[in-house]
Amino acid sequence: MDKKILYRGAEAEICLSIYMGKTVVQKRRIKKAYRIPEIDTLLIASRTKEEAKLISESRTHGVSVPLLYDVDLASGIITMEYLQGKRIKDILHTLQESERKHLCQKIGEGIARLHNHDIIHGDITTSNMILLDDRIHFIDFGLGCKNGELEAKGVDLHVLMEAFESTHSQYPQCFSYVFDGYSKQFHGDASAVMNKIDDIVQRGRYR
Repeated sequence: MDKKILYRGAEAEICLSIYMGKTVVQKRRIKKAYRIPEIDTLLIASRTKEEAKLISESRTHGVSVPLLYDVDLASGIITMEYLQGKRIKDILHTLQESERKHLCQKIGEGIARLHNHDIIHGDITTSNMILLDDRIHFIDFGLGCKNGELEAKGVDLHVLMEAFESTHSQYPQCFSYVFDGYSKQFHGDASAVMNKIDDIVQRGRYR
């Protein structure tokens, strides 16, 4: 099987490939010609390692993520499970309101499990979540990090709030449903996280 490119962005290329006889997804970080080659190599290796660690750690805390098969730091390639499910972005509009509520609450529970262990996804959108076997799988931790600060958790959720507002504006209750699920699963003070989100929204208005 020739590699089939699924997505090519500024930072990485995502393609389907074969690894040890099975169809997999490979994420390859793109070299930057404007950077000094030695620094570029170090940055790519560092970011590849960080992303792989976040995915691996997320799984240990009960969050559904792709299985990792291989991490090549020198080439900046992560080889992982191909999740043949449906992107939340593509199915949200096909659901009944009760189903949409249930799905969004499960999203919130998953984010809370990440945040309980200071894992910040960095790009939580409905494009980066896949429904498979009745579980929400989080993908693409390329902008993720470890950060225990309330601000980081608020920003993480605010990204999803904006994603709902821009892509799924006809369903204004979605983020409330997410936060319901988040509040039930989060080990800290969920109201403090919501206050931080409100603060971020206000800052955006007065920028």
